Amino acid sequence: MNFIVHVFLESMHLLLEASVYILFGILVGGLLKIFLSPATVAAHLGKGRFLSVFKAAIFGIPIPLCSCGVLPAAASLKKQGANNGATTAFLISTPESGVDSIAITYALLDPIITIARPVAAFFTAVVAGLTENLLHAPDDNEKGTETDQSCTVDGCCDGVDCPPEEHRRHHSFSEKLRAGLHFAIVDLWGDLAGWFWLGLILGGLITVLVPDELLMSYLGGGLSSMLIMLGVGIPLYICATASTPIAAALILKGVSPGAVLVFLLVGPATNITSLTVLFGILGKRTTAIYLFTLALLSVIFGLLLDQIYMGFGLSARAVAGQGAEIVPFAVQAVGAAVMLVISVRPVYESLKAFFRKFARRRSPESDDKMIGSSPPFLETPECAASG
Repeated sequence: MNFIVHVFLESMHLLLEASVYILFGILVGGLLKIFLSPATVAAHLGKGRFLSVFKAAIFGIPIPLCSCGVLPAAASLKKQGANNGATTAFLISTPESGVDSIAITYALLDPIITIARPVAAFFTAVVAGLTENLLHAPDDNEKGTETDQSCTVDGCCDGVDCPPEEHRRHHSFSEKLRAGLHFAIVDLWGDLAGWFWLGLILGGLITVLVPDELLMSYLGGGLSSMLIMLGVGIPLYICATASTPIAAALILKGVSPGAVLVFLLVGPATNITSLTVLFGILGKRTTAIYLFTLALLSVIFGLLLDQIYMGFGLSARAVAGQGAEIVPFAVQAVGAAVMLVISVRPVYESLKAFFRKFARRRSPESDDKMIGSSPPFLETPECAASG
């Protein structure tokens, strides 16, 4: 019983530090959904060997989508005319970062990792996208993008019979704001909640169970630490937001900031299932470029980050969580209470879906039905967004 209480207290400590920043992140993510439509993104990713890649990497940084949620989005961009390089860049930068994960990184870790995370995501995405386009130049004479101009507020216009010029007069700023807040709380947090609470629990378990000396001896820095984190992060599915409490626990146990950065980059951007789907979207060669560039640059940025800390004589372990100290405890407590309230329904739905899927897999009749079916994360709504 004492063990359970200890894990609970450590997890609640992480929750208090992260709550206000998470709420800020998901609210901004909701507003991005309304004010930065997929049509705007897709319109810029079709032509051009270089500029389209830079745009895709930049567009992907603030958008809160996880490694499974980004796949249908990338497939849609591809159908709308985005070239392979731009699609690759979007696939890397989007799940590795997001306004929600950037906010929680500042709360639980420190400003240096907070900056390093999106910067590394951007450069990794650009290098992978440019490599693809240089090896296989896109055809600028191909059909341009045919973007989806449908209304993101309430679906009142399809963008065809109701042109964007006319649709701009349909909704006031306050209506768009309410729609963005609704999307943030109901849809975006609905998809993130289960993973976030799992990340908090895992962070608490690591803090209680894992001896400092064990992680410091294997993950205290150097190339071997980065390679171990690659081996852990590439097959693992964890979203950017949920990976951050785990990263904070690892930092407090003495894991080097560079090794943690590798985990924060490859964990959200890859998993075994999503890599198989990438074959169908981009092909084997582009998927190989995606994985190789992601792994190589993650290690390079991890080693570079360790050198930055060493050069300035900084300790990530000593400053972890200081960003949350500027928020008064009372505000943290209110933020945590709000997160608990808005998490009840999505966590319940996630657990119900998990047990339903588990029961279906145990049923002999379900085996035949699953043959030839689409991967579940492309069909179910609970894996549509993340930071």
